[in-house]
Amino acid sequence: MTSQSTKEAQAKATTVDDEEIARFSAMAQEWWSPKGKFRPLHKFNPTRVAYLRETLLSHFGLDAKAKTPLEGLDILDVGCGGGLLCEPLCRLGANVVGVDASETNIGIASTHASENDLDITYRATTAEALVAEGAKFDVVLTMEVVEHVSDVDLFISECASMVKPGGLMLIATLNRTLKSHALAIVGAEYILRWLPVGTHTWDKFVTPDELERALAPTGLDVVEKVGVTYNPLFDKWSRSKDLDVNYMVLCSRKPTQ
Repeated sequence: MTSQSTKEAQAKATTVDDEEIARFSAMAQEWWSPKGKFRPLHKFNPTRVAYLRETLLSHFGLDAKAKTPLEGLDILDVGCGGGLLCEPLCRLGANVVGVDASETNIGIASTHASENDLDITYRATTAEALVAEGAKFDVVLTMEVVEHVSDVDLFISECASMVKPGGLMLIATLNRTLKSHALAIVGAEYILRWLPVGTHTWDKFVTPDELERALAPTGLDVVEKVGVTYNPLFDKWSRSKDLDVNYMVLCSRKPTQ
């Protein structure tokens, strides 16, 4: 393949899975309904926010007692959906950019932020488009997105390239295990009806080893892997050492010497 052909192929490469975008766009009106189709994310969100707050305060040496402790941090949320994670991070003082390939999702997110007087930049675009613009951030988030993209390696590479020296990337996804099939698909979609049937495709779940292989060429170092588990007795999510179903991977880029 000639260098010109290689450049053309790279230009055409995309992380967007059109079927996944259509599926989530069809549910977009329910993003902010705690009892709607995104109920699991509403329940899950406090655990994600608490982990992010704790991690960012520690990594960047910020004041936990400040009213807006994340002030000054530039955070990108890739695949932001309706903005469930963008809004609490904005309230903590961060400069937040939320991007999603679904214009419908971005419309919902923008409207909700405006109604709550939150200054969040939302864009209907992709990670690869931002990379082409030369965008850089202190923190890049890819939360519950990896299992919905068309090319995991490309997606991880593009997102990682936007992390500034000294910055962080956090990935949250689902492990491809028999346990995750039983709980995240059979249980959550068919039995408990937490999610519409077909929301997830088990074959697209990503194991921690696969994620680390995708991260290896990016220059990011894996800091830690954290499991997130659900307790049905308390109807609550919490951090754990169990990576069998939901898990998060925290990565960092070395500061410029």
